[in-house]
Amino acid sequence: MEPDEREIERGEEPLVEQHRARRARSGVGAWVLKGVLALVLVLVGVVGGVVWSERRTSPSARVASSSDAKGNSAQSGQAAPTLPPSQRPDTGGNATAEEPVEVSLTPEAVERAGIKTTAARSETSAATVTVPGTVMSNAYRDTKVNALVGGIVRRVGVELGQAVTRGQDLAVIFSNDLAEAQMKYLSMQAMLTADRQKLERTEQLAKIGAASRQELEEITATHHAHDTEVAAARQRLLLLGLTAQQVGALRDASHVVSEVMVTAPSDGVIILRNVNPGQVVAAGQELFTVTDLSTVWVIGDLYEKDFASVRVGSEATISVPAAPRETLRGRVTYIDPRVEVATRTAKVRVEVPNARGDLRLGMYVSVSFQSAAGERRTLVPKAAVQMLGDRAVVYVPVPDGEGRFAERPVRLGSTSGDFVQVLEGVKPGERVVTEGSFLLRAEAARTRSGS
Repeated sequence: MEPDEREIERGEEPLVEQHRARRARSGVGAWVLKGVLALVLVLVGVVGGVVWSERRTSPSARVASSSDAKGNSAQSGQAAPTLPPSQRPDTGGNATAEEPVEVSLTPEAVERAGIKTTAARSETSAATVTVPGTVMSNAYRDTKVNALVGGIVRRVGVELGQAVTRGQDLAVIFSNDLAEAQMKYLSMQAMLTADRQKLERTEQLAKIGAASRQELEEITATHHAHDTEVAAARQRLLLLGLTAQQVGALRDASHVVSEVMVTAPSDGVIILRNVNPGQVVAAGQELFTVTDLSTVWVIGDLYEKDFASVRVGSEATISVPAAPRETLRGRVTYIDPRVEVATRTAKVRVEVPNARGDLRLGMYVSVSFQSAAGERRTLVPKAAVQMLGDRAVVYVPVPDGEGRFAERPVRLGSTSGDFVQVLEGVKPGERVVTEGSFLLRAEAARTRSGS
């Protein structure tokens, strides 16, 4: 190798050594940095594991740990620190809140609270069947007013819906038939008078032997026949509408009347009027209908499933839409033995007193029937029941414990007015607190909280 080349190589050796030293220092720094990062990761993992372990620890475990700590402190002669309520461990307060408690009050506190008790009562449960109904007149009190004689209506003195009294004039009919019947009566009465005179002469002649026994018997028979015909004619005039006074005053043709008065047969209301002045009517034609509305019928449709619940004589409650706050009571008087094929219902008839006229004919109403179901149920006043969340409780006096009241959970049923049914928790005859139960509820809450 040439001298110049050796000098060059010797001149480059320091540079190479410096470069190698620099690379060695860089490698050591990288390893140190990696070690530091690894240590940091290990520390983070340890801390996270501790936190996760604390979060996963159950309340009972923490309570046990706390108890152990307290025991160790007691053994070491050191008192355990007292924590504020917000930092005290959870000891299952929800379970304790559901447990019934007993409330004790002094006699003065009971008197100030005005606590009163009442006995739970028992009654037979009843089922209610409600059906729609229609108001109708009492058909047994409907009176048809018919024309007793044919003729022409001269006057009508009443209006539809008007109340009438018995004997009141309703209409006047001019009748030629009535006049002819009176003339016939007068003729027959004259013939009867002549027969009576003939009979009297024949009896006198028979006594002196101037008339035979047979002639006397024939004249007597004829007189009796005419007498019967006169009585029939008189009765016909009464049937045609003349009064007994009018018939008795009928002596000759001057007393014959051609108008007959149609009168009301009973007290009631005109619910039908089929006649107007000038109308020609025939004998027997219906002119008016008078009905007594002091009682009416309510006709309802009873379904097959309710046949066993309703009987003749059962009480019924009538609800009127026009007066929702008022109810009327009636009684079942008839149940149709026939069932309508289309609706599978039977007609039920309820007779209802209607002295004030609240029920009008044709009105739609609701008919409710009460039927005993035969089951006994226990009822307590609504004021006796207190709600604790979704639980219902009552407070009952503790036997032989003055001022002591026990909280008792109950299971409630249906509500009936101011009472509620108790399915479980109270027996009939047991006394429950009504007035003051809210105060007992507050005292029971204080007892649970330990304050």
